Amino acid sequence: MAAQHAFQRRLELIEELLQKIDAAADPDVRAAAHELIRLVMELHATSLERLLEITDSAGEPGRAIIERLGRDEGVAGLLILHGFHPCSLEERVAQALEKVRLRGGDANLLSVEGSRVRIRLPASRTNSGGKALRPMVEEAIFETAPDVTELEIEGGDPESFVPLTALVNGHSRVAVNKGVP
Repeated sequence: MAAQHAFQRRLELIEELLQKIDAAADPDVRAAAHELIRLVMELHATSLERLLEITDSAGEPGRAIIERLGRDEGVAGLLILHGFHPCSLEERVAQALEKVRLRGGDANLLSVEGSRVRIRLPASRTNSGGKALRPMVEEAIFETAPDVTELEIEGGDPESFVPLTALVNGHSRVAVNKGVP
C-alpha cells in the first residue's frame, strides 16, 4: 500500500507542476512544456509496451509475471496509467470487492460503464470489525482501480446521510435511505 500512496503522491505533484506550467505567461513555454511531457509519456509507454511484449513472448511463465506485475502496488498504477494493466477495470473492481468481503464487509457490483462504477451495499452499515462499510468500499476500489472516475454507491446505512436541516435543527441522527429503491 505504501507504493500505491507514493505513486499517488507523485501524480499529485505532477498535477501541481502542470498547473504551474499552465499559469506561465509565455504561451510558447506552455506549449513546449506540454509537448515535452507528451513525448516523455509516449516514450515510456512505448518502452513499457515493448517490455510487456517481450515478457509475454516467454509463454505461460511470462504471462504469470505480467499478472504478478498487475498485482504489485508499485507497478499496477503505471500499467493503469498507460493502459497496459492485465486486468480490465471490471475485473479490478471485482478484486476490490473481494478484499472488502475478506475484511467482513459486503458489496455488489451493479455496473461498470466506461470508468463509471455503480455499487450496491446491503442494509447493514458496518462489517464484522465495526468499520463503516462505505469508506471501506471506496478505499478498496480506489486502491485497486484508481482509474475509476465516478463511483456511485447505493444503499448501505440509512443513517449515514445527515441532511443539513438536521444539523441546523440540532438533530444528531436522521434516517435518510438515499439511493435505495
